[in-house]
Amino acid sequence: MPPYSYSPLLTDLYQLTMGYGYWKLGMHEQKAAFHLLFRKAPFRGNYALSCGLASVVDFLKQWHFQSDDLAYLASLKNPYNEPLFPHAFLAYLKQVTFTCDVDAIPEGTIVFPHTPLLRIEGPLIQCQLLETPLLNILNFQTLIATKASRVCRAAENDPVIEFGMRRAQGPDGAVSASRAAYVGGCVATSNTLAGKLFDIPVRGTHAHSWVTAFPNEEHAFEAYTNVMPHNSILLVDTYNTLTGTKHAIHIGEKLRQSGSDLLGVRLDSGDLADLSIKVRVLLDEAGFQETNILASNSLDEEVIRQLKQQGAKISAWGVGTHLATAYNQPALDGVYKLSALCDQQGIWQYKIKISEQPVKTSNPGRHQVRRFFCNNQYVTDVIYDLTLGIDDTPEHVLLEKPLPAIPLHDYDAYVDLLEPIFSNGIFIQKPVSIHDIREHALKATQHFHSTHGNNPYPVGLEKKLHVLKMKLIKEYS
Repeated sequence: MPPYSYSPLLTDLYQLTMGYGYWKLGMHEQKAAFHLLFRKAPFRGNYALSCGLASVVDFLKQWHFQSDDLAYLASLKNPYNEPLFPHAFLAYLKQVTFTCDVDAIPEGTIVFPHTPLLRIEGPLIQCQLLETPLLNILNFQTLIATKASRVCRAAENDPVIEFGMRRAQGPDGAVSASRAAYVGGCVATSNTLAGKLFDIPVRGTHAHSWVTAFPNEEHAFEAYTNVMPHNSILLVDTYNTLTGTKHAIHIGEKLRQSGSDLLGVRLDSGDLADLSIKVRVLLDEAGFQETNILASNSLDEEVIRQLKQQGAKISAWGVGTHLATAYNQPALDGVYKLSALCDQQGIWQYKIKISEQPVKTSNPGRHQVRRFFCNNQYVTDVIYDLTLGIDDTPEHVLLEKPLPAIPLHDYDAYVDLLEPIFSNGIFIQKPVSIHDIREHALKATQHFHSTHGNNPYPVGLEKKLHVLKMKLIKEYS
């Protein structure tokens, strides 16, 4: 990632002004607990796929104010043309190192609204300054990984290649999107920088400009296969798709004479269902039954599902703009809330943010998420407070539908989802390869869909935590 991506200045100014306020008032070293979560599943779905934690780890490992960062902050002025931050505060920032504890849900885990993806505890000023970058990383990558999982599910095990770099939101967005798309299930990306940075397989052949650079289509195909005989996927719709397919077949016959083969043809325009059926017939009749048909052209999960229903003969899918930009929902509504603050006696004081919109009222406490299973199927997620604990036979109150407390009698297993990542600023987990993360994500998504389908998934507060929340709402209302 670009060096600036790891700067502590990758934050909103109000985080720094609040940080200065905490320092000025002597609150900056007070221990705090914050949680990062989202309130609504993206794409009108019922789940999300957690992603971005490895990027968070990289960011936190390098989080430190450099001299040029502090020089920039020293140059900022308030409306009276005075320094916004005094020298003593900047001197404090210079010696600050990351010392927080971080617990997080592993990447590639199916997650749901209201469940914290991450809990961070440590000095108030550090937790506050990290709000914006943590949201920036986890919101975006979780969104794109979720979109990718939906697209790959619609493709029904056909390979999906992420093609979205050219229309992604800048270089950083493109690289992060490629990583998240691979975690979400894509088999490869066209983005060679992402391939280098994250060990993601890369794919690509030629564009229409290659074809138009030569006197005719057949000449262009022959030239390309002479240069790249073992990477022969030919784009056949520059002029006329069926004629282009016939030209590709002719070149494929020449390829076979030299010991290679026509790996595939790509369709990038027109009626993809009708054209793919006709192209498949041409290929099969010519003896190219193993030649794949790759489709692109503004694809997403809905278009792919429709093409499948129409009997399209497409073997692989190149998905670009709609995936890399999360075109139909360009942001996840992740939030980051202070939920507890330690007093001078070392006792946690619960904090809550109240809203007239119940969904925006935060949950107090220091949270863990317990996922219950029955016959290996997801049952429910229960958010509980680490201090209050959770009973052996817990009861919980659903967040989406405020129903009475529900006892969990019918479960045979559970797992606590938040795992320790940093302890006192030191990374304590074994690094996990992106390929293992992707495999975990594929299995988790398949398992969730096979056992739960498209039904809303129940998430609730453990009863003692719910009682505490109601008490605080009454107290502060």
